[in-house]
Amino acid sequence: MSRPVLPPGSWPSPISAAMIARGGLRLGQPQIHGQAIYWLEGRAAEQGRTVLVRARPGQDPQDVSPAPLNLRSGAQEYGGGVFCIDDDVVYCVDFPDHGVYALQEHARPRRVAAPGERRLADLCLDQPRRRLVAVSEDHGVAGEPATTLIGMGLADGAITTLAQGADFYSSPCLDRHGRRLAWLQWNHPDMPWDATTLHVADNLGRPGLLASRAVAGGAAESIFQPRWGADGALYFMSDRSGWWNLHRWDGQQVEPLMRETADCGFAQWVFGMSSWGFVGEHEVLCCGAHDGIWSLALVDVMARTTRWLDLPFNTVEHVATGPGRAAIIAASADLSLSVIALDLGSLNWQVLRNSNRLDIGAEWISNARPFRFATSDEETAHAFYYPPRHTELVPEQNPPPLLVKCHGGPTAHADAGLDWRIQFWTSRGFAVVDVNYRGSSGFGRRYREKLHGRWGIVDVADALNAARHLVDKGLADPERLAISGGSAGGYTVLCALTFHELFKAGASLYGVSELESLLQDTHKFEARYLDRLVGPWPT
Repeated sequence: MSRPVLPPGSWPSPISAAMIARGGLRLGQPQIHGQAIYWLEGRAAEQGRTVLVRARPGQDPQDVSPAPLNLRSGAQEYGGGVFCIDDDVVYCVDFPDHGVYALQEHARPRRVAAPGERRLADLCLDQPRRRLVAVSEDHGVAGEPATTLIGMGLADGAITTLAQGADFYSSPCLDRHGRRLAWLQWNHPDMPWDATTLHVADNLGRPGLLASRAVAGGAAESIFQPRWGADGALYFMSDRSGWWNLHRWDGQQVEPLMRETADCGFAQWVFGMSSWGFVGEHEVLCCGAHDGIWSLALVDVMARTTRWLDLPFNTVEHVATGPGRAAIIAASADLSLSVIALDLGSLNWQVLRNSNRLDIGAEWISNARPFRFATSDEETAHAFYYPPRHTELVPEQNPPPLLVKCHGGPTAHADAGLDWRIQFWTSRGFAVVDVNYRGSSGFGRRYREKLHGRWGIVDVADALNAARHLVDKGLADPERLAISGGSAGGYTVLCALTFHELFKAGASLYGVSELESLLQDTHKFEARYLDRLVGPWPT
């Protein structure tokens, strides 16, 4: 029996919008503590409430934070780093009251502190002094919220200021003896992927502000995720080479431990992000992106060698580690974002939670095809192409209609992991191209900076030229081109539709539509973002 031919858009599909919305979970920030793995789940079915979940060996995952607790922070608008673990106690931030709570098994949540107008994030346990170290964003002051590094007593909730004066702080971490504290700080108009400074203080027991010194970073260097090693050295990702690679400060100087043309760090949009961790005294597991495809690597910090692992994942969003093992949030061509337990000895892995496990066979899935294409200014940009796919129909002889997707940020990135929102279109006869336009992260510092002063110009050019490239290859119909994007990607969509005539239709989802209003209405974290993307206001 011959298979029917139907026009795109009329193809019957087992993937519905309702299925995608109903089943989706937001998974975030796993941690390993003892034999247990913890992570956060944002649940649409519970009005978006974020829940802390724990998986113990041989047991099904169980909720740690009871309703109505909602583990979320409003610091820097996007929050993150909202829990830390002290033996059998979890300390966490609740939203919207911004209070800090202690969670223990078989006990009701106990409020440790009600910080009022402060929004707390990046919680770090200071065991010797029985306090939490955290980033505080105080909205109870006149003008712009005041961001500081604070200590909060676990017994009485008393707050002391540890560091102040910079516009932003993040990533506090203590050495294994609790004697030294490291953190990142930066100032307007920089974003953390532009320039950060790494500070270290060792007078933690004295009253008053900490005396610290800058040990790395500066005007043209982005540092990500500092962490102390068992050898007493401070390790971190730095892009001083042009790529986020692992470096070490031994107390005197900074030395590179990797020389990979791969980004092994993330654009720090939220607190608590992690791309690496120790799995042995001298061994680190990290993730890295080559041309938009993410993979995992083991780094021997003594021999300074990097070994990329043969695993099926093409997307990695978080790496948490313990001796010989890891908990990652990752995806592959046929697995949507999941919390995964990984044994580094055998490389065996287990899915602990899938963000959207639809009962649809792999034969329906259109796999991402990464490609580069020529764009404006004689430069090259990156994208993923997804062809239409159906198990029961024959495509038309003509090239398919094409949907061009533009990610938000704009300093973010598209990845190749299974996304049912893309499969919704490809299973109905549309081709999709997900564009990593110039300015996207994951392609090195120079690529990120190509958007400086040209937002709404080069990102639009890349969206247009991705479509033209596919038309020239016979993979898209020039008369049936559409474009969509959200937030900053929505601004790209509006610019493409307003100033160009290539696309027949577009969807701007919660998109930026007018820059002056954006500057007047945005939050502190992004208040000077446009200084680099467009230019200082009002000049």
